[in-house]
Amino acid sequence: MKKLLFLIFALIAFIPMARADKYTLDRDNLPVKAQEMITTYFPKAKISMIKVDKHLLKKTDYDVKLVNGTKIEFNNAGEWTSVDCKKKSVPTELVPKHIRRKVASSYPDATITRITKKSGGHIVGLSDGTELKFNLLGQLKKSSDSLDE
Repeated sequence: MKKLLFLIFALIAFIPMARADKYTLDRDNLPVKAQEMITTYFPKAKISMIKVDKHLLKKTDYDVKLVNGTKIEFNNAGEWTSVDCKKKSVPTELVPKHIRRKVASSYPDATITRITKKSGGHIVGLSDGTELKFNLLGQLKKSSDSLDE
C-alpha cells in the first residue's frame, strides 16, 4: 500500500513538470517547417508570442500569435493544424481547392477567416459567422447556418 501511495504522489509531482509550457519570441524554437510556413504565408507579420507546449511522451505543440492577432497552431512536425486570422482572410493557398470552391459558390459574400485540420477533415470558419465541416473526401458534412442539413 505504501508503494502504491508513493507511486501516486510521485506521478502527481512529475506531471506538472513534464507538461511545463514555455513562452518565447524566438522563432528558432519552432520546427523549420513552421518557420517556413510563417515566412511564406505571413511574410510581413511579426510574432508577439510563441507558446511551446510540451506533453508527455515527447509530443510538443506550438501556438504562435502574430502582432496582427492571427493565431497559428503547429504539431510536433511543424505542420499547421489551425490558422485563425480573426477578421482577416486565411491565405488562399492554405485552403484546399474544394473548400475554396464550395465557399465561393455557396457563400459569395463571406471569406474564410479560420481553418482547422482534424483527423476526419477540415473545419472552416467564415467571416459571416458560419462554420463548415468537411470530411476527408472534401464533402460538406455540416453547416452551422443551416437547420435543414
